[in-house]
Amino acid sequence: MPSEHIQWFPGHMAKTRRLISDNLKNVHIIIEVLDARVPVSSRNPELRKLTGQKPTILLLNKASLADPQKSREFVKRYTDAHTVCILCDCVTGEGINKLPDAIRKVLHERVERYEEKGMSGRHLRAMVVGVPNVGKSTLINRMSGGVKAKAENRPGVTRNKQWVTTKLGLDLLDMPGVLWPKFEDQTVAERLAFTGAVKDGILDIELLAVRLIDNLKESYPELLMARYNLAELEEDSYDILCAIGKKRGMVIRGGETDTVRASAMLLEEYRNCKIGRISLERVENYA
Repeated sequence: MPSEHIQWFPGHMAKTRRLISDNLKNVHIIIEVLDARVPVSSRNPELRKLTGQKPTILLLNKASLADPQKSREFVKRYTDAHTVCILCDCVTGEGINKLPDAIRKVLHERVERYEEKGMSGRHLRAMVVGVPNVGKSTLINRMSGGVKAKAENRPGVTRNKQWVTTKLGLDLLDMPGVLWPKFEDQTVAERLAFTGAVKDGILDIELLAVRLIDNLKESYPELLMARYNLAELEEDSYDILCAIGKKRGMVIRGGETDTVRASAMLLEEYRNCKIGRISLERVENYA
């Protein structure tokens, strides 16, 4: 059995928080990229404290991996008089075309002032923020029409700020991913780890897989059973992990399941949507 609690060691993010604070005066609007599968856990409360009253657009990215109905409910919840929320997928391009118009709508007073002064071609400037591996650099590359920002499917690729000019009248400032220094809620840490916002190497991967099974067993049992050809789900999630590993032939000497390999496989298949379109958070669970 894996250990009882995930040992959580978030990286030192003081430099990134300082970068954000120092550059706020250089931008007109904040684009915060969230993971549509965990739109609450991936919304960093530290960022809201740092950015203050700066106009904000929330992008629920990776929409093609999430439960469509639950994503639409979060778009409604997050959209208000001060914030625009857009469902999108930066890899496929879905929803990205809504972003330029949304920015101009939020900044309509500034745009009108520019036009009155004969400066209608002047670029607007946006800071792109979010937790690691949420898709910030992929968004920037999609909007710039080329590979301008480093983008890989792992956390921690963007190390410093990067300015990128687009043909949409918008300059984008790509910031490194920022995690908050301490998680009060273990569930938030787990959900960020499920989606790959944290490097797997610093976590107990078996415990992470068991926790993921706990979530899937509760919300998407049919998808879990169908993907791994399980006739029923054991009460203990560790037993389910062992059964999944055996189904995939991950057996070591003595007939026991190689639970480390099975855990890595399960997490990879969840992240790549091979189990199904799964959202781990529901609007009704949050005030």
